[in-house]
Amino acid sequence: MAHNPERRTALVDAAIEVLARQGARGLTFRAVDAEAGVPKGTASNYFTSRDDLIGQVARHIHVRLGPDAQELEAAENAPRTRDALPAVLTALYQRVTRERTGYLALLELRLEATRRPEVREILTEAIRANLQRDIDYHLASGRPGDDTTVVVLYLSLSWLIVEDLTLPGVLADYPPEHMVKVLTGLLVPPD
Repeated sequence: MAHNPERRTALVDAAIEVLARQGARGLTFRAVDAEAGVPKGTASNYFTSRDDLIGQVARHIHVRLGPDAQELEAAENAPRTRDALPAVLTALYQRVTRERTGYLALLELRLEATRRPEVREILTEAIRANLQRDIDYHLASGRPGDDTTVVVLYLSLSWLIVEDLTLPGVLADYPPEHMVKVLTGLLVPPD
C-alpha cells in the first residue's frame, strides 16, 4: 500500500465529494481517482478495498466538518450566558452548512451504517466521542444547561441542518438563525 499521507487525505476528500454527489453506490475507486484528478488505479494503491475506503471516509469526515481555530476562539471568548449561546450555535450551523458536501456524505455514511456493521461501529464511536466532547466542553464552560440540554440541542440542530441541506424550501419562512434562537430559548434554562 502507498504511504503518502497527503495523497491519502486527498483521495479520502475526493471520496467524500463522490459520496455526497453520487451516494454510496457511486463510490468506486475509479470515481475517486477521477474526482481527485489522479491516474486510474491510484486509489486502489492506497486502500485495500472499497470497505477500507469507506472506513477511512467515516474516520476522516469529522475532521473536515470540525471547527477551525477562529471558531473555537470565538466560542471560547463568547459570554457564558443563554443570550450569547445562539451566536455560538449559529456559527456551528453556518460552518456545517458551508461544508455541504461533507455533511451530505455523512448522511450517506449514516444510511450505509444501517446496512454495514463496520461503518456503524466507526460512526458510532466518532459521533459519540464528538457529542461527549461537546457535553464536557459545555459543562466546563459554565454556560447554562446540563448534559441533556446539549444532547437535545445536538438533535435539534442536526435535523435543522438536514432539512436545510436536503429540502431547503420546507423551512423557507423560518430562517435558521431565528430557529436557533428559538431552540435556545426553549431548551436552555435561564442563567
